Amino acid sequence: MEHPQDWTEPGAHQVAPGVYRIPLPLPHDGLRAVNVYAIETGADLALVDGGWALDESRQRLESALRSIGRTVSDIGRFLVTHVHRDHYTQAVAIRREFGSKVSLGIGEKPALEAISEAVRTGENPQLPLLRKAGAEPLVAWLEQLGSSDIPDLSNWEPPDEWLTEDSMLAVPGREIQAVPTPGHTQGHVVFTDLSNGLLFAGDHVLPHITPSIGFEMVPAEQPLGDFLNSLARVRAMPDLRLLPAHGPVTDSTHARVDQLVAHHDERLAQCRAVVESGRDTAYRAAEELPWTRRRRRFADLDVFNQFLAVTETMAHLELLAARGELRRETHDGVRRYTAAGG
Repeated sequence: MEHPQDWTEPGAHQVAPGVYRIPLPLPHDGLRAVNVYAIETGADLALVDGGWALDESRQRLESALRSIGRTVSDIGRFLVTHVHRDHYTQAVAIRREFGSKVSLGIGEKPALEAISEAVRTGENPQLPLLRKAGAEPLVAWLEQLGSSDIPDLSNWEPPDEWLTEDSMLAVPGREIQAVPTPGHTQGHVVFTDLSNGLLFAGDHVLPHITPSIGFEMVPAEQPLGDFLNSLARVRAMPDLRLLPAHGPVTDSTHARVDQLVAHHDERLAQCRAVVESGRDTAYRAAEELPWTRRRRRFADLDVFNQFLAVTETMAHLELLAARGELRRETHDGVRRYTAAGG
């Protein structure tokens, strides 16, 4: 097992025969780094995830590959777990230079289309969700921001290959399978290498933090329900070595899945109790709940993390309503929750 404090150290760190973990920087992001995994496939490399298309990230990737006698031009294909910028955009940028093949889960197609539409219209597709959550202060902030943070669409081009249910991937010397694991995003996939006991987990199973749920360009009806079902699917597999996108490699995926399920059981109970105390919207409930392992107050979070907190809270409340543990009604476009017997 890797030392947890060392996981962001630059370089190519061998984590299994022919597999190297390469942490790439995430400037101004609390996650600090994203792991991409270089898999030797003979003359070429396959990379699980690509990193964020930034100069610093590209330089770090080139340096890491040089340390194992490789170059960026050796990357024959990218296997991308999901469409978030720290996983997808550098893969697309490198493809433009060297023709590498990019593969992505078919469930991410609506998100890519929504990104293009948002750039075309200048409308933020997340505003309707925040309005449903009663998060008018956040809506006002986003409206004031306007279109000042327009993404470069050249880094959000479609993949070469859409991965469908349980796609088997042609990676020489390995039997790698793409397994859909919706939750963090609708099209998230993990990659299994069962013969070598490895799970390339993306953001589905992370060793130190809980993946964000519900903050998407195209939100699912039940993102938390999807996530818990996906955790159950991974738990039903053999106990594989966990190769996460953020954090150190650990020896047991099952152990961490069990912790994540327990966390969300506790969080569901907390959300139900907050609603029963009178906090009737996702925004008001999020204000009352503690956040992060440090149990920070909602008011002390930066705006982006407030977005995450509100959408995460709504995901929990929607699942409680679907289970009949809360009642949900919509008034003036805002979803309001009350005790099931209230």
